[in-house]
Amino acid sequence: MAEATIGRTNLFIGRACLNHNKHVNDFSISPVSFGLKKSFSSLKLKPLKQQIDTQFQTFTRSSRSSSITAQTTLRIGTPQKWWEKGLKENMREISSAQDLVDSLTNAGDKLVVVDFFSPGCGGCKALHPKLCQLAEQNPDVEFLQVNYEEHKSMCYSLGVHVLPFFRFYSGARGRVCSFSCTNATIKKFRDALAKHSPDRCSLGPTKGLEEKELVALAANKDLDFTYTPKPVPVVEEEVAIPTSNPGLPVPHPSMSANDEKTLVSSGR
Repeated sequence: MAEATIGRTNLFIGRACLNHNKHVNDFSISPVSFGLKKSFSSLKLKPLKQQIDTQFQTFTRSSRSSSITAQTTLRIGTPQKWWEKGLKENMREISSAQDLVDSLTNAGDKLVVVDFFSPGCGGCKALHPKLCQLAEQNPDVEFLQVNYEEHKSMCYSLGVHVLPFFRFYSGARGRVCSFSCTNATIKKFRDALAKHSPDRCSLGPTKGLEEKELVALAANKDLDFTYTPKPVPVVEEEVAIPTSNPGLPVPHPSMSANDEKTLVSSGR
């Protein structure tokens, strides 16, 4: 009798363990399996997988936020390039050959100063603050910056080989002057500004770059620039009509050859 009771007890415990393992494998616990329906009726445990997903999403959001914060901090802490400091509203960096051609063409009667510089040029760096000051004093003048290191091929086609180098363009006159100057010879730049600043409207369309420069840019395979040369006007040559010598008599068609010889001899 005792053995039968023990056997039933073991059977009950075995079934309870099986039910318990089954619910554990399902990542949930049912209070009915333990006969504690009233005590644990309000207890609902989330599946383990859902808990892991929730923690992973929280970690991902936290990592993403930290990454954005680090990038923002890095961007703010990046030192500004010297040619970007102190720029005025009338100063702008050129991005391509097409940008340079369009900027000069659309400038109208404005005086445009093209500044060719290089980040590693000490003279360019020393001159930059004074150029910004002159740009502020001359708001009607447009300053275009061309980075030589980024546009070497374009500068080669334009014939620029010395830095810092400047070219002045004004309306229908096109290029009015070009020169190289340093911080010590800044007076040359000031004089050019005073001389070529437009005081009246120019006649004709804005010229911009010269024809040979446009052709050179279009022929450069490194540049994404196309240009159709302007047709050369054909000038008709006038046929010179020989005029008679006023000292000699004009032979008449009815005269014979002997008569013509006589007239020529008499004219001598």
